Amino acid sequence: MGQSYLLGCPDGGDQRLLDAVDRVDSAMCKIRDGGKIKARDRIAVLAALNLAFDLNDEPQSAAASEVEVSPPGQQQVLSSLMQRLDAALGDDGRLL
Repeated sequence: MGQSYLLGCPDGGDQRLLDAVDRVDSAMCKIRDGGKIKARDRIAVLAALNLAFDLNDEPQSAAASEVEVSPPGQQQVLSSLMQRLDAALGDDGRLL
C-alpha cells in the first residue's frame, strides 16, 4: 500500500520474503480498494485474518510439511501475536 519497510530474513529466504510481501500487499490493497475501510491498521488486521483463514483451508499434508521446516519457537511467536491481536480488538470488538 505504498509503504516501505526494512525487513530481515534468514539466509536464502529472500524470495520467500518477497512472495510474502506480495501476498500481504495484494490482500491489503484488495480490502482498501473495496472502499469500506480506510484505516491502515484495520486493513492490516483484516488482511492478516484473511490470509490466516486461507492457510487453514489448505490440505493438512501441506500444513504438516510447513510445520516440519518451521524455525523453532515459531508457534510461540504466532500465539503471542494472536494474543496481542485479541487484546487490541478486545476494546472495540468489531473489525469494521
